[in-house]
Amino acid sequence: MADNPAEVGRHVLPVTDESLVRSAAVSVAAPRTWLKMPAEPEDVEPWLSPGWVVAWEETGHLMAIDLTATKLATPEGYTATVQAVDDVVYVRVLDAAGEPAAQGQMAVVGETAVVDRVITAESHRRKGLGGFVMRSLANRAVERGADTGVLGATDAGRALYETLGWKKHSTIAECIYRS
Repeated sequence: MADNPAEVGRHVLPVTDESLVRSAAVSVAAPRTWLKMPAEPEDVEPWLSPGWVVAWEETGHLMAIDLTATKLATPEGYTATVQAVDDVVYVRVLDAAGEPAAQGQMAVVGETAVVDRVITAESHRRKGLGGFVMRSLANRAVERGADTGVLGATDAGRALYETLGWKKHSTIAECIYRS
C-alpha cells in the first residue's frame, strides 16, 4: 500500500469562503494537486479557476470524535508497528507473510489529532484491522495531548468510523487541478 500516485499535494482549507478558495486555487501550478474543504461541491465549483475540476466521486465527510485511550491487542496473525517521524505518527499492520495489511497516520495540532490515509488491503478487510489502526492512532493522540480527532472519510470509511463513535459534521468538497 503506497501513497496515492494520483495526488502530488493537497491544500486543506479549514473554512470555506469564496476569496480563500479562489486564492488557494490560483496558487497551484502542479497537476494532480488537490483542494479539500468543508462545503458542498456545487457551492465551490463556480469559484474554481481554469484547470480545476470537482472530483465528484471523491466527495467525502468531515468527521470528528472526542478521543479516549483504549487497551489494545494486535489482531491474531498480524504484527503492528507504531512509529513517529517528526510530528506524524504512522501505524502499520503486516500479515504473517510480512505483507502490508493496514495502515494509517496522524498528526497532532494543538489539542486536535488529524487522521489521514487509513487503508486496509482488500484481502484483509472485515478482520478488525481498521478499528485497530484507528484505536492505535487515538491512543497516541491522547498521549500527545489531543482530545479531539478529525478526519475526512470516504463513504466506505464513514461506515467504519461511525461504528467507532465518529460523527459527521459536514460534507467535504474535493477538487483537483489538472492544468
